[in-house]
Amino acid sequence: MAASESSPRPIVVVTEGGPHIWAIVSAIADRVGPVSVILEAPESKKRLLLGRARRQGWISAIGQLGTMVLTRLGKRFFAGHAARMITEERLETEPRPGQTIIHVPSANGPECLEAIEKIKPGVVLLAGCRLLSKDTLAKMPCPVLNYHAGIAPKYRGMNGGYWALASGDRGNFGTTVHLVDAGVDTGGVLKQARDRPKRGDTIASYALRQAAFSRDICVEAVSDALAGKLATINPDLPSRQWYHPTIWFYFWIGLTKRVW
Repeated sequence: MAASESSPRPIVVVTEGGPHIWAIVSAIADRVGPVSVILEAPESKKRLLLGRARRQGWISAIGQLGTMVLTRLGKRFFAGHAARMITEERLETEPRPGQTIIHVPSANGPECLEAIEKIKPGVVLLAGCRLLSKDTLAKMPCPVLNYHAGIAPKYRGMNGGYWALASGDRGNFGTTVHLVDAGVDTGGVLKQARDRPKRGDTIASYALRQAAFSRDICVEAVSDALAGKLATINPDLPSRQWYHPTIWFYFWIGLTKRVW
């Protein structure tokens, strides 16, 4: 058999990037095969704020923006904690030398589809990128999976780990890999992982903590997709979409429940 016939089809990860995503990319590359990363430009904060304001009102939108800014500052302030976690969990949080990275303006733009068409992947894994439009999703030539930092469908949307803790639902501090459909984290669930945050973890480090204990399910789901053996499970959970907490809610929960 020719090498091209016996080799697995390529793997594509579409993402905005981030240390927790690179940790997952490295795990997949080590245990499954080379990964081509399509790196989209981050959505502008102005556009994000306007979208939230239309859906939820200006008060909520501004409150959520405050928490987003605080989270970014927290990553700098607690950089030492993140560094210790990276060492303890043996996370690779930067692109490796020689990593294939294709820069595109948006996951929904023609440049992204053109890159995927050229690569001809056996699976596309979305990890921290824009919600794919129906048109983009319809043109995908292979299974499309999503890594979600929350237990779906109970904690769909943003900050799934934080919301589980803030809701007193520590047993559902976890992550999900699911099939992608037109909804927000509503596709069929493939794999889930649960663990507990550790001392010093906050909303600024939950994503990295979750990635550390979720590398296995990402590897397994990608491997299943390449082998044509994807199978969904039924989490038997209620469904709700969550957003960033407002800054005042965040401080209230921190002071009353010690969840930061």
